Amino acid sequence: MNIKASVVGAAGFAGIELVRLLVRHPDFQLVSVTSDALAGTPVAQAYPAFAGVTDLAFRPLDESAFDGCDVAFLAVPHTASLGLTPGLVARGISVIDLSADFRLKDPAVFEAWYKTPHTAPGLLAQAAFGLPELAGDELARAAADRAAGKAVVVACAGCYPTATSLAAAPALRGGLVAESGIVVADAVSGVTGAGKKATERTHFCFADENLEAYGVGAHRHTPEIEQILGIPGRLAFTPHLAPLNRGLLSTVTLPLSPDVPLPRVEELVERYEAFYADAPFVQVLPAGVLPRTASVAGTNHAHVGVGVVGAARAIVAVGAIDNLGKGAAGQAVQCANAVFGLPPTCGLQAVAVPV
Repeated sequence: MNIKASVVGAAGFAGIELVRLLVRHPDFQLVSVTSDALAGTPVAQAYPAFAGVTDLAFRPLDESAFDGCDVAFLAVPHTASLGLTPGLVARGISVIDLSADFRLKDPAVFEAWYKTPHTAPGLLAQAAFGLPELAGDELARAAADRAAGKAVVVACAGCYPTATSLAAAPALRGGLVAESGIVVADAVSGVTGAGKKATERTHFCFADENLEAYGVGAHRHTPEIEQILGIPGRLAFTPHLAPLNRGLLSTVTLPLSPDVPLPRVEELVERYEAFYADAPFVQVLPAGVLPRTASVAGTNHAHVGVGVVGAARAIVAVGAIDNLGKGAAGQAVQCANAVFGLPPTCGLQAVAVPV
């Protein structure tokens, strides 16, 4: 296949990771990368890692940036996709959206958390949620629509929701968790998850040798995680920033249902392995082994480990991803593979950087 693709917001961290994946993808042809700030600058000049790899230059965002394209990857801040996606779909161009604009199914929930009206509720209703391991039916529907000639929209899951949900879903969907219990998720992300523009929190001098919580009780990924896991009003989510370039670790504490006998860790591992038996990017680690962010760096993989706290009758599930990989660009390519009928692993890095 020769699927022509564009990346909007290609100069940002998630955008340039998309460029890295797409320039070597066997079925997608990257024909356009946009950045108003770097318009006219060769990609290899702004990011020398691409020297000898691509002659593409950043271009301004205008309608001609999508000429001849089959799919547009939007690595843009929230609300920007609201302005772009309706016009792209009207032109017959499918959209793989890395922003939050089409993730939340209820526009009222979006408006409450993002403090802005949702201006495309019709597209929101038809958008497929982009977490293949947990929303494969939605991506299958989108793939069928695209095969029938329709432009489709995929709203890729966020980084924190991806790691947290992959860790917690098998226990929740397996009926192991107390129906009224609070689910506690403590998650730590590398600095690239905050975007390219430095702030007082992400500037090197403040982030180095520092670990801090933020957005307590107010982080916008809270309703997304609750939506994925089906636990409205039951999530206590606290994100943290760590002095890492890339990587995300989420530790989820799940109270056992009073009707469920205390499981052995080995039994949990077996349940998790069965749940993810057909998920090539999720590796369930053996009993007694817990995930490390370094083990998935540069990949689209997720490592999941589980433990049991006997006295508290709780399951502790841990998920590790690369926030730019499975948490952003890698997941977007995996979703695009699904929509265009390609194998899920097509064009995605298989082995992490070992040291």
